Amino acid sequence: MYCKKVLVVSILLAAMPIAQALAQTTEASILPASTSLPATPLPGGSSDCGHGFLSRLADAYREDAQPGDSSAAAPARRAMESPFDSQPFPSSEWQLGGVDSPIGVPDTNSRYPLETALGCTRLGQWMQRNRIETYGWINPSVNLSTSSFTNYPLSYQTRPNRVEFDQFMFRIERLPDTVQTDHIDWGFHVDNLWGYDYHYTTMKGVFSNQLLNHPSTSQPLAGKVYGDDPMIGYLDMYIPWIAQGMQITAGRYLSLPDIEAQFAPENYLLTHSILYTVDAYTNVGILTTTKLTNQWTVQLGVHGGDDSAPWNRSSRASLQACVRWVSASNNDMLYPCVESYNGDKQTYNNLQEFVTTWGHRFSRNVHTLTEVYYIYVRDQPGAPEGVPGYPLGEAPDFPVGNNPAYGVVNYFNIELDANNMISIRNEFYDDVQGQRTGFATRYSSHTIGLTHWVSQDLEIRPEFRYERAYDFPAYNDGKKNYQVTALLDAILHY
Repeated sequence: MYCKKVLVVSILLAAMPIAQALAQTTEASILPASTSLPATPLPGGSSDCGHGFLSRLADAYREDAQPGDSSAAAPARRAMESPFDSQPFPSSEWQLGGVDSPIGVPDTNSRYPLETALGCTRLGQWMQRNRIETYGWINPSVNLSTSSFTNYPLSYQTRPNRVEFDQFMFRIERLPDTVQTDHIDWGFHVDNLWGYDYHYTTMKGVFSNQLLNHPSTSQPLAGKVYGDDPMIGYLDMYIPWIAQGMQITAGRYLSLPDIEAQFAPENYLLTHSILYTVDAYTNVGILTTTKLTNQWTVQLGVHGGDDSAPWNRSSRASLQACVRWVSASNNDMLYPCVESYNGDKQTYNNLQEFVTTWGHRFSRNVHTLTEVYYIYVRDQPGAPEGVPGYPLGEAPDFPVGNNPAYGVVNYFNIELDANNMISIRNEFYDDVQGQRTGFATRYSSHTIGLTHWVSQDLEIRPEFRYERAYDFPAYNDGKKNYQVTALLDAILHY
């Protein structure tokens, strides 16, 4: 365990100066002092098949630390212009869940070092010919907290005052070409996550024994400290002749709404809102995403319930439906969703969830996103940990009927330059009966964070957060009514 801590600390402390040094020193000795570093690989670099795989991998990181080629032509689109810059923002598109990108948007994934290094191999060349991409990231973090036992309901950095290995992610995918309209295309997406964050993403019936069959009183969350979750696995079929294009997705996919995402690089901030922490994560089902016009997209689907595999007895067949509207000016977006509805009783996480997100762009450099939701379960068994008027652990059982929660969260996002952005998040959450967080109380949380891109392959994210519970001391396992945290993480793409 000590060695793991030393390794993660070393990554966090060394990543920034190493990448900066690479950017400053790459091949500098062979260039005149007045010459800027080239954007394309130098001879003998990652494209030199005379070098071994590890040498090409190191060369790819060094080349990515150089300035990019801003003159490269943008790929063709069959959609409105992207409203934001990515980087520094985590996405350049308005929100649309369940698909890798909106219909009509080209594949703009960066080519990360693993793919570059594979380019000289038969496997890598076969993958390139067939538009199959593979990449991922390593994501450690460190936090300081006023709590001593648990940071919950802050996520995912639940264990206070420690270094954590949050995510080791491996992805392989083929994105359907939804820009063209002359033929049916297909795709697939497979993600595997290992790390502490599996505590939140695990679906019952999919390796869930790691979490559910290992109770612990010495840790803030039950389950093994580190675990594995094959989070995503689905097939896509794109049919261009239905409206302006329909994409059919079948398998395990991310829940549709929410500003935030399960994967570290896809978030504006390091930590997550309380609203996001306690709602749905993934579904297994069939989803259709249909582009009616550039402004209107409709999604309809059926799945086996939130965070429950269809083959598990906790699963309940559920409907989902969303509509996304974008204004003609591209300055506003509205995305109302019924994420899950089946009208049945509570099982593992049988949520009835209704969500709306509104986005507004003040300029290409400044935008805001606001999400509101109402969720409930029916006939929740058991009792919450804390209710006003009762000592901790002595609350009465949940009342029969609907057990609701309400939340609203706002993100205000500012691009400082091509490598830096600031995000400010303010949130109010009302867990009316304590069904979602374990405490029947109102919460607020206030967070500010910076994302700094050291290079295309490395992000550093410092963050400061203050939160409060108003009706019951919900923090540090029911001992405090507030919490202050300072955090830092690194995302190293490969």
